Amino acid sequence: MTTTLLRTAAELHARARHGRRAVVMTMGALHEGHATLIRTAREIAGPEGEVVVTVFVNPLQFGEGEDLDRYPRTLDADIKIAEQAGADAVFAPSADEVYPGGEPQVRVSAGPMGERLEGSSRPGHFDGMLTVVAKLLHLTRPDVALYGQKDAQQLALIRRMVRDLNFGVEIVGVPTVREDDGLALSSRNRYLSAKERRTALALSQALFAGRDRHAAQEALRARAREVPATHARAEALSAIGESRAAADAHAVAKALPGAPSAVRAAARLVLDEAARLDPPIALDYLALVDPSDFSEVDDDFAGEAVLAVAARVGTTRLIDNLPLTFGTLGAAS
Repeated sequence: MTTTLLRTAAELHARARHGRRAVVMTMGALHEGHATLIRTAREIAGPEGEVVVTVFVNPLQFGEGEDLDRYPRTLDADIKIAEQAGADAVFAPSADEVYPGGEPQVRVSAGPMGERLEGSSRPGHFDGMLTVVAKLLHLTRPDVALYGQKDAQQLALIRRMVRDLNFGVEIVGVPTVREDDGLALSSRNRYLSAKERRTALALSQALFAGRDRHAAQEALRARAREVPATHARAEALSAIGESRAAADAHAVAKALPGAPSAVRAAARLVLDEAARLDPPIALDYLALVDPSDFSEVDDDFAGEAVLAVAARVGTTRLIDNLPLTFGTLGAAS
């Protein structure tokens, strides 16, 4: 398969369409995470469909002092990666093609969700992101668009925009791709020195620590649901040495529902230790949020949540997250 480079929307619209069109939006500097998105798009589109990869460094989502000018631009390499992953076309428009007449006066607002976490750290970022995503959806006219779960807040906002503004497109999230040592793949990883990269591992290690604490607490909750908290049952269990296990399970289940607080604490411990490394990690935020609006969850929360972290190592800002599911106490009352 030879991947076609397209520079204008007119060239893209002139292509004959057969089957479903799947679009993967990128800012270039493609890596294995992007390749995974493209391969997934290929599977969804099927042999009769079409996969289009967009490459556009969007100036609207870079704030003052951010790395627009030094953001890597590697189009030739990007085309090769896209081709190997199964893309039919790379759409790499100029800024004039996307924003004829200059920056748009009418933009998409990300609303309250866009002011939290990443939005608080990078004011205006999500308005710029949603504006260009809306334009690229109109320009590429896909049946389905794929985005990485590594940018969890971005994915949630795109889904909300598509739902709220009635875009006729299916949005698919693709799990985060990681290096063997756990570091989430990112175009910004190339900015890290060897020592900075070792420190940067604290982001994923903090998330994994939170995940492990969550798994342990959910296991205790399940155990508590299985063991009735009655004196007679406790006496019977003591005969086979299980009374302490039953008591521990009930203590955890009844004392704090507290699983979210414990998850945050486990993750923060790793990040606090990383703040003493050389070079240190500079934490921006650690949050456990409801993915529907990215507000912090309470200790009695049940359902899907996202444990998210952002930090700087040297001059490089990195983000990462993990999805977690919190149960209910059920019979453990």
